[in-house]
Amino acid sequence: MDSRTAALEARAAGRALHRLPSARRVALLHRVADSLDARRDELRAANALDVAAATERVSAGTLTAALAARLPLTDAKLDALVAGVHAIARQPEPLGRRLRETELGDGLQLEQITAPIGVLLVIFESRPDALPQIAALALRSGNGLLLKGGREAAHSNQALHRVLTEALAPDVPAGAVGLIEGRAAVAELLALDDVIDLVIPRGSGAMVRHIQENTRIPVLGHAEGVCHVFVHAAADPAMAAAIAVDAKTDYPAACNAMETLLIDRAAADGAGRRAVQALLAAGVALRGDAESAALFGIPDGANFRTEYGDLAASVAVVDGVQGALDHAHRFGSGHTEAIVTEDADAAGAFLDQMDSACVFHNASTRFADGFRFGLGAEVGISTGRIHARGPVGVEGLLTTRWRLRGSGHTVSAVSRGEWEFSWKDRS
Repeated sequence: MDSRTAALEARAAGRALHRLPSARRVALLHRVADSLDARRDELRAANALDVAAATERVSAGTLTAALAARLPLTDAKLDALVAGVHAIARQPEPLGRRLRETELGDGLQLEQITAPIGVLLVIFESRPDALPQIAALALRSGNGLLLKGGREAAHSNQALHRVLTEALAPDVPAGAVGLIEGRAAVAELLALDDVIDLVIPRGSGAMVRHIQENTRIPVLGHAEGVCHVFVHAAADPAMAAAIAVDAKTDYPAACNAMETLLIDRAAADGAGRRAVQALLAAGVALRGDAESAALFGIPDGANFRTEYGDLAASVAVVDGVQGALDHAHRFGSGHTEAIVTEDADAAGAFLDQMDSACVFHNASTRFADGFRFGLGAEVGISTGRIHARGPVGVEGLLTTRWRLRGSGHTVSAVSRGEWEFSWKDRS
């Protein structure tokens, strides 16, 4: 099937999905979750083929270890997938929700309601568990979906797609969730601005920029996850060490993993040093600038724009909250930043003034995740500023429509003075 046909099928299937009563869409999602749970052996067998091939490619130097680390469909990931899809099904009905109701005058009723965006194209690398997460969000929000995964996860994606689309029948055509394969298809899809309404890339910053530069379709961007943990002068040393280690080592390949440890100059010999020592003891390779290298005995030459995606991180010493803000705004990607402090005023200033999608106090950056935020799943974490920001769940896949109900009303009647606008809010 060519790309245009797949996109048109997604459009038609999305409209069919939108017409389904809420209860049937809910039942459909529970069915998808149950199918994923029941067919774990089939999914793990397909995934094992991808993991084996990836291991060989890492050894040959043709695949990064960070990408390979995102491939395995572990029991924990499958558990989270199943729970996440059930959670999405249990969320309040997102479609047709009245946001505003106004009587324009003389019985002319206007309302603004929530509606699907239309057809989504999601291009993602490596992580096969992203496929059912994204599909569940699209199904709940009534959007048609096209998925283009990386070839490193081809077997896993095919198996997940098969389980998913078989669970859609007979309520929705399989084209509601289309799986596109082959690198050449990407350029074809990016040219379909008359059919596809939104592109969501999940991958490296280079991939996101390439897509943004090669399509007229709106792009919900996700830049690199250059996340910071700032150890303030009033940080509890044990807490600072625990948060820094968790933020870096819990899942180093994740986009919400810490990539730079910022240390208040006033904490350098206390909580900051303890955090550095804890990271080194956890096997993290640290690199600093000249000052932090001299202070902590680590190599210098850090590139503070680096997303390591591995057990490595940069370290910088800064002056107070303002220094941390300035550093993150200069070098960060606007993803997630955290401050560790017992000073409420410092925490408030950091939370209010840090211009990132997610800003935390005394909590690991690893909490920046749609499932952990209670969204069920996410299509990605948007670091852009238009439409949606941070973890994007069902709400981020909605737009609005205006509906007007009259009884023969005409604008010329207003001009003739037969009635006038009153704009009474009925919300």
